[in-house]
Amino acid sequence: MNEMKVTSSLPLPTQEDYSFFYSLFQDALSEMNTNTTTGNNSRKRRRDNTNDEADEGETTTGNNKNFKEILTSYLLLEEQEKLDQQESARAYQQERQLLESNHKQRSQAMLNYYNNLQDYYSDLEESDEQLRTKRSRLSASAVAAATASVASAKANSDAPIQSGGAGATAGHHRRLWVKDRSQAWWDRCNHPDFPEEEFRKAFRMGRATFDMICEELNSVVAKEDTMLRAAIPVHQRVAVCIWRLATGEPLRLVSKRFGLGISTCHKLVLEVCSAIKTVLMPKFLQWPDEEALKNIKDDFESVSGIPNVVGSMYTTHIPIIAPKISVAAYFNKRHTERNQKTSYSITVQGVVDPRGVFTDVCIGWPGSMPDDQVLEKSALYQRANAGFLKGVWIVGSSGYPLMDWVLVPYTHQHLTWTQHAFNEKIGEIQRVAKEAFSRLKGRWSCLQKRTEVKLQDLPVVLGACCVLHNICEMRNEVVDPELKFELIDDEMVPESNLRSVSSMQTRDNIAHNLLHHGLAGTAFFQ
Repeated sequence: MNEMKVTSSLPLPTQEDYSFFYSLFQDALSEMNTNTTTGNNSRKRRRDNTNDEADEGETTTGNNKNFKEILTSYLLLEEQEKLDQQESARAYQQERQLLESNHKQRSQAMLNYYNNLQDYYSDLEESDEQLRTKRSRLSASAVAAATASVASAKANSDAPIQSGGAGATAGHHRRLWVKDRSQAWWDRCNHPDFPEEEFRKAFRMGRATFDMICEELNSVVAKEDTMLRAAIPVHQRVAVCIWRLATGEPLRLVSKRFGLGISTCHKLVLEVCSAIKTVLMPKFLQWPDEEALKNIKDDFESVSGIPNVVGSMYTTHIPIIAPKISVAAYFNKRHTERNQKTSYSITVQGVVDPRGVFTDVCIGWPGSMPDDQVLEKSALYQRANAGFLKGVWIVGSSGYPLMDWVLVPYTHQHLTWTQHAFNEKIGEIQRVAKEAFSRLKGRWSCLQKRTEVKLQDLPVVLGACCVLHNICEMRNEVVDPELKFELIDDEMVPESNLRSVSSMQTRDNIAHNLLHHGLAGTAFFQ
């Protein structure tokens, strides 16, 4: 216990006070001696002067009186000091007794709590022991039942049970831990005799393309068997993911189709989508090299007559459930006003080549952002500012600004014939991107409605859809006409739709060449 400080309401005399009284006492004695000596000399010189003797006696009496007063004051101070010390000692003793009493009470409370805690853990251990005993009895009963079943099967069979008997025992034991679900639908789809058209309708691709994807992902997706259960095969893992993306059906129906748990299906979808992003995206969704860019330029020029076009750009919206944070950022005002229903979305910006294959994507920005702001946030915009797109064009809609590398149609009123002709050719290039996004959403129905996927996992899923779209396009997988999807994305003309004066002059020159070299269409005359 820490030592307490003794305090008092009256100040105690200090060393300076004692020194002061001592010096005052010494001065008084010196004055008395001096007066005594002076008096003696006066008596020797003037023995007959009685008046002086009377004065000397009065002085001596006064000095003695002063000395007595000083001494009395000193004694009073000493007495007061003793009283103060006694009072402080009593206060200290009372405070100490109070602290000791509190300490004893707290110690007793802690001891009671510790005893209660020990009793609780003792009861818990006793309950656990009873539970383990009960489980061991159940396990013994299950083993006995399984043994009896094997013995019965052995008795009814003419042939002796070989290694298959152990497998049967393991199978019966496995049913104790894993719910028995039917995989009949998947077994039928996975059979070599399953019709190709039915397989294509279910998975949006032929069996050869599906097998190629499984082979590419095998090293990342494959799992090993455990003592409790066999691992889910790679083909079934990939099929769960692709069927979920293709149909957009809830996980409850996916679980019934493939005979797996709902949480297992959800986990498989995310794992396979992540593997697609890691393994397949570097191979099937990349910006083209120089040789490929030259072919893209030639193809776009043959379609529109506009030279140096390396891509067609479009931005679409994917509906989502209202997020828990930043709700206003994901609120899609235009879709809400058109559908008369509150809508939230995220954006997908993509650049495609003449075949409709994505060469660049930017996924995940909130749906409240217009197309020009999404473009400014993309990695494509950063590469263009670094000079990687110098001398080439990416064609966009009127929702993008005119820049040194982005070519957009004329948007002002009262267009000339030249400008009408230019807009017609730009529209042909823009249609390539819009149709590619239409096939993307038609092929993967999960993009058409609000999904159960969390917002933070959605970019990975959308990226996987874009990669699978590219694979299907490259392998000439035709989209069923019944899956055709009509895109409705409202375009907003940006506030600053002109970012480069030189590009405006270049656009005028391109429009002039299209009209006067016979490359413009005739739709604007009709």
